[in-house]
Amino acid sequence: MIIRRAHSEDLSWLLEHDDASEDWIGRCIAFGEYFVVERDDKLVGFLRFSRFWGKIPNMDMIRVLPLHRREGVGTALFRAWESAMIDDGAKHLMTSSEWAEAEPQAWHRRNGFKAAGSIDLRIVQPSPEIFFVKDISRPQRIGFRSVGSFQAG
Repeated sequence: MIIRRAHSEDLSWLLEHDDASEDWIGRCIAFGEYFVVERDDKLVGFLRFSRFWGKIPNMDMIRVLPLHRREGVGTALFRAWESAMIDDGAKHLMTSSEWAEAEPQAWHRRNGFKAAGSIDLRIVQPSPEIFFVKDISRPQRIGFRSVGSFQAG
């Protein structure tokens, strides 16, 4: 498994598997805000992030293709991103999930996030959005480095 930042050659795959617009995906690639996972020379997942208030890394979306789920791919992808954000000097991470999505919430909690509040966004989705934060100010090294690509076993 190789985890790396996305580049322009990944655009068509990301367009197929992310719900964002082509302009937004292109912008995120240009700013280094996508990590992708390769297995056997094929992309099988991605993590897209932004910066809340221009500062706090916020995991906007993490997605692993169905045939590769429950094999540690998403956790490896998250850990690589977390390590890169630690190397960038971040002290906290953020993410969110819809109130009704129990499985993603459990995944966030397993990966060290704590619920921090919610916003009622029912004008755009069926249930409130729960926000999660993780303190990474005292990182535990987890075997990844943010230089180039990540190789995970």
